[in-house]
Formats: sequence, C-alpha cells, structure tokens
Amino acid sequence: MKFNSIMHVTFFTDQMDVMRDFYENKLGLKPKIVTKAKAYANEGSELYQQLAKTDPEKVVIVYIEIAPGQFIELFPSFEGQGPHDKWNQNIGYSHYALLVDDIYQTREELMKRGVEIDTEISKGPSGTYQMWVHDPDGNKFEIMQYTKDSYQVVGSIM
Repeated sequence: MKFNSIMHVTFFTDQMDVMRDFYENKLGLKPKIVTKAKAYANEGSELYQQLAKTDPEKVVIVYIEIAPGQFIELFPSFEGQGPHDKWNQNIGYSHYALLVDDIYQTREELMKRGVEIDTEISKGPSGTYQMWVHDPDGNKFEIMQYTKDSYQVVGSIM
C-alpha cells in the first residue's frame, strides 16, 4: 500500500461566502468543484435530497484546490452544529500547513490582501521556516518553507 498525498481537509462553516472569499481571493486559491443541492435530487442522504427540493441552488460542497489533487473542502454547517472548542484544547484535529517556495514574499502578498498574520516568520526546531495564520472561522494553519536542512527533507530520528 502506498499513499500519494493528502487529498483534502474538510471544514463546516456557517459563513460560506466569507470563507470562500478568504481562500479564493485572499489566498488566491481556485475552486475546483462547487456542488449545489440540486445535484442530490435523486441520490445522497435524506437531508440533501430534501435540501434539493427546498433550496436547490444552495451550495453544499466546495473543493478549493491548493495544488493538483489537494483540496480544502467546505460544507455549510448544519442546524445545531456548534463551534469547535478553543484551538489545541482537545485531542484530535489541530491544524494543517501549506508549503510555499518563498515565505517572506508570501507574507508580504498576504498582508497586502488583508490577511491577518498571527506570528512572525521563524525557523522551527525542524529547520523549516514557519508562520501562523487563521481563516475567518478561526481554523489555524501554518505556512511553511523548507530549507536545505529541514527534517522534512533530510529526515531525523532522534
């Protein structure tokens, strides 16, 4: 068995338009798939089939492409879904990271687009440059740049 890459990470959101604006316009990523409820008129869960009848134009899935075959998937939240607790408070999902060729240029471009940068650029213990950002729903992510000494490149078992 061989895994090729991470295909997608998924978020529920109660502000789909704001999240799409952030990922598409602020980060400059492109939507690859936008599925409306009407696609589920005759298939899928009962909830989606009902939504196809009551609100057929509602966007129910958005795949935003990070790199070929790698996506951020957005779903509109369901009634009664609450927000996640404070970041890194519970076991389970913590964050994801995006890899760039030039972290300093990326930081400047993001700031020009109005993206709030949570941390300064630093080099982590793995020898990789990093900075932290968050999306409008508060999902934290790292932006990283490998160096010639990055453990992710050369390996490290201590």
